[in-house]
Amino acid sequence: MARRVALVTGGGRGIGRAIVLELARNGCDVAVNYAKSADAADETARAASALGVHAETFGADVSDRSQAEALFKAVREAMGPVEVLVNNAGITRDGLLVRMKPDDWDAVIAANLSSVFYCTKEAVRDMARARWGRIVNLASVVGLIGNAGQANYSASKAGIIGFTKSVAREYAARGITVNAIAPGFIDTSMTAVLKEDVKAAIAAQIPMGTIGTPEDVARAAAFFASEGSSYITGQVLAVDGGMTMC
Repeated sequence: MARRVALVTGGGRGIGRAIVLELARNGCDVAVNYAKSADAADETARAASALGVHAETFGADVSDRSQAEALFKAVREAMGPVEVLVNNAGITRDGLLVRMKPDDWDAVIAANLSSVFYCTKEAVRDMARARWGRIVNLASVVGLIGNAGQANYSASKAGIIGFTKSVAREYAARGITVNAIAPGFIDTSMTAVLKEDVKAAIAAQIPMGTIGTPEDVARAAAFFASEGSSYITGQVLAVDGGMTMC
């Protein structure tokens, strides 16, 4: 059987990179999207190619509708229709509500939520024709429980959760599954700036007592992208060491 074509937005670094490599290990050809970090995306694509699949990089700011549309056209022409979409691209611009600038709100909503709308809308066209597709959206535990100083980020991730459930209902009968992953505290470049004592204090609040890795999230994404998840849709999987358990 031909390999599936997967597109990972924000796939050059951190969680996105780990997802690219895990999908490659599972036999997917992978389109690695990036907005600014071309060198990191190139290195990730080379690492994926070394696993025996076809991997290419595609530059596009998916928070811009026209660039998102052009991205899907470019991937379709170079690799074929996108069969697995992982909406991973995102940013943070933290600040207390009274100090948050409207531009910070708008930028985070555009990068984290509008991008998911643009890319998913493009992806489902081909998926619906094929009557097969996997869409995996990266939300966050803060989209479930909120976090002081992250009203914009929390709102964007909560929006992803609602979007995921709605699109899952729309396309379930067409063989397309749509699920979300809500990572907890994950060891990435965004968290690397924290002091070790701060990290230790955070880990102490996690029931499993450890900080997660990008690979923890990537394995969940690969499962949702696989045939093994064919009867699962509209779900939100917290990969958080037990932070948000009821």
